[in-house]
Amino acid sequence: MKKQIKSLLAMILAAVMLLSACGSDEDINTDVTEAPVTQTVASGTPADVTDSPDTGKKDEPAEPAPTQSADKDNTVDTVQTKSLSMTVNSGTGELTVSRRKMSGAAAEGQSSGWTLFVYLCGTDLESKYYAATGDLEEMLEVSESDKVKFIVQTGGTNTWQNEVVDADKTQRYLIRNGEITLLEEKKISNMGDPATLTDFLKWGLKNHASAHNGLIFWNHGGGSITGVCFDERYYSDSLDLTEIDASLNEAIGGFGKKLDFVGFDACLMGTVESANVLATFADYMYGSEEVEPGSGWDYTAIGDYLVKNPNADGRALGKTVADSFLKACKEDDQDYEVTFSIIDLSKVDAILTSFNAFAKDLYEAAEDAEKRADIVRAILDIDDFGGNNKTEGYANMIDLGGIASACASYSKNAAAASKAISDAVVYSVSGDLHKNASGLATYYPISVQGSNELSFFGKVCISPYYLSFVDLLASVGASGDMYSDYEDDTWFDDDGDWYWGDDWDYYDDAYWDYVDDYEVTGESPYIGFDVEPTFEDGSYYFMLDEDGYYNAADVYGIVCVMSEDGSEIIEYGETYDIDADWEYGIFFDNFDGCWISLPDGQNLATYIVGYTDEGVYYTSPVMLNGEETNLRLKMDYEGTIVIEGAWDGIDDESGAASKDITKLKKGDKIIPLYYSIPLDDDFDYDGDYGYYGDEYVFDGEPEIWYDQMYPGEYLYAFCIDDIYGDYYMTDFEVFYVTEDGEVEYDY
Repeated sequence: MKKQIKSLLAMILAAVMLLSACGSDEDINTDVTEAPVTQTVASGTPADVTDSPDTGKKDEPAEPAPTQSADKDNTVDTVQTKSLSMTVNSGTGELTVSRRKMSGAAAEGQSSGWTLFVYLCGTDLESKYYAATGDLEEMLEVSESDKVKFIVQTGGTNTWQNEVVDADKTQRYLIRNGEITLLEEKKISNMGDPATLTDFLKWGLKNHASAHNGLIFWNHGGGSITGVCFDERYYSDSLDLTEIDASLNEAIGGFGKKLDFVGFDACLMGTVESANVLATFADYMYGSEEVEPGSGWDYTAIGDYLVKNPNADGRALGKTVADSFLKACKEDDQDYEVTFSIIDLSKVDAILTSFNAFAKDLYEAAEDAEKRADIVRAILDIDDFGGNNKTEGYANMIDLGGIASACASYSKNAAAASKAISDAVVYSVSGDLHKNASGLATYYPISVQGSNELSFFGKVCISPYYLSFVDLLASVGASGDMYSDYEDDTWFDDDGDWYWGDDWDYYDDAYWDYVDDYEVTGESPYIGFDVEPTFEDGSYYFMLDEDGYYNAADVYGIVCVMSEDGSEIIEYGETYDIDADWEYGIFFDNFDGCWISLPDGQNLATYIVGYTDEGVYYTSPVMLNGEETNLRLKMDYEGTIVIEGAWDGIDDESGAASKDITKLKKGDKIIPLYYSIPLDDDFDYDGDYGYYGDEYVFDGEPEIWYDQMYPGEYLYAFCIDDIYGDYYMTDFEVFYVTEDGEVEYDY
């Protein structure tokens, strides 16, 4: 969680506002062209601003305000509608890139030093966890200097946890020298509306730009598909990458000079699709491939660095942002899965051209069904980000450099793509879970969540060949025929050209609606056996046939127990105690009867998140103090299990990634959750949790048990994931854990 805010913060902020209001005109107006609104600023309702209408209940969105238009003086006479042109000809396969040019020269009258424009969309991070208020406090703690200032626009949350910011208004503040000044406020507006962002930037750059300028998106992120800044007052509407592109094209294009950086204090936004959009408008991008812990950026460290180095460039500042971010995560003991990267956006075009050439080779290789399985298995073995399991949801973001490395044997252009990525990532930090992360992620359909997901990816994908590769996997999976002739010229016009961002039919959900009709059955037609699961010499094993081998992505065990009344099967989760021979497609059960459990003996339902040199990370669905969430667990190779914290995962509706891995406190109430499969053939199973365990009161000790299961009868099945998103589950076999801790099958 973001730093817990002292109970006195509200009074501190209010006092600062009053001091700001009582300061001299000279002090206030050093950088302000409009007179700051300060008459009754402590109450949050300046005298010359009409109260906004009642917004209704907290769980309902406010009545959307009319779109805020930019001030007339800020209007750009001529707006170039295209920020970026990317073209691929199907004959040559080569990609060409052209971007709108920025002058690069500072406008006359801009002050020296730095302005950090913060688009502070509070959402539940503020209303529940005080996180935005905590970062305002960090900004106020920056050492005094006229060379560094924060220009902050607030909104997007039902409640601010201080006495200064008004949740029912869109407000703009200057923070500098330990003081906060309200500069302007308007009717509440949707922070997920690009017009709101455009208005803020045009106003801010006109009135408060410095020699160096940076833009920070503060909020939840969801990666390349769902974007950033989910406004909880407007149905969690967010800014997607196409909207950010349009907004920056108008605002930054009118300003005429690139920003020094654009950064995401948000989850999952360190992607090549983000970098491609931002490369027209900024010198550097700061972002994380993975979810960000709630501690987020350290604004005091960032501001203090700039106070001492007011002429620092975006690259130098980026290192401080990354290092202080990692330090804050370590102090909160939440650094095991973090990533953070600084991207030199001048080198993005080299990534685009080289990755497109690599993707062409990859797609052509994947048309061969035998090669396709090797490619997909290699991809699924690299770093992925944002959960990507059935309990936490699917962000479907994976490591870009990992794809090039894992599939290098299928492309003569892989080395060039890897080098271009490495050259662009000028600095990065990471925790143990992602030591091999390249610094940039991209979309990959680990588990497609609907046609609109693929439709939007078509708008931002950096290569028609990578889009064809994604479509190949999705369409062949849905068709049920791995050997179908797949000829895909959908992305090219009659002249054989593909254009990034053009309004082709494949941007419509209707093109991808075959995905909506695709069902995960648990009986994948692509998995077959030369030897069906059987017992021999006390071993439980199977051997895949040729089709099964070429379509299998992963093999693991599922352990379950029958409910007391015999009406349903209760799932305990996954085990990788499997002896796998991928060369011959033979797999043996090696389950030893040990499981993860709470100290009261309840076995938890556990699913593997990832591996490191130090151990294995699991997730387990639970009710924590009455709220559904997931425990993140770490097991070292000695068998010690520690609860790292609780994470809500990916929101099913908005696609936003939860930002807080919450540490448990003594007295927290935990109820294990389990998926269950009713044995009534007429029951329509929807995949929800069907069984609840007993309440366990956390004693403050994070270490829990990994030991032999209680003596009794259990069920075991092999689960074989195919490369298209479905899986095959074998019939359950009964096994027993004896009083001596031995595992015996009933065969």
